[in-house]
Amino acid sequence: MSSIYNFLQVSERLACSGQPREGQLPSIAADGYGVIINLGLTDGKYALTNEATSVKQLGITYHHIPVQFDNPQTNELTAFFELMDQHKSDKTLVHCAANYRASAFTGLYLFSIQQFDEDGLISFIEEIWQPDPVWQQFIEESIEYIKGT
Repeated sequence: MSSIYNFLQVSERLACSGQPREGQLPSIAADGYGVIINLGLTDGKYALTNEATSVKQLGITYHHIPVQFDNPQTNELTAFFELMDQHKSDKTLVHCAANYRASAFTGLYLFSIQQFDEDGLISFIEEIWQPDPVWQQFIEESIEYIKGT
């Protein structure tokens, strides 16, 4: 699994990463992942041509929430939270192109279920990247949104 770009094991049942290559998908299945949530775009330069089909053929449940990197939305985050809650007992890999969107959404989910405080959330994301101003604002607004729910 460590050969997947920016792979980060979060817990026994959760990991996030950049885009796996086609040849890495069987290893994901063999490692027991039952769910993949793709937050990347299907037409991006890092996207796999038929990821949904390839993943389903391996017996993995596939979900896609296309998040525009320069314009993340709260409704995408809440859709992600719903999927995470739906699959909370399944071994899940969350990915995007480089694990920027995936680490932010995963960290915010863990914050929402009180596995991270704000400092832990920021540290988690910064293990992978330094959010740009768009993502910094999105993360700050998401924290306030989560606190208000």
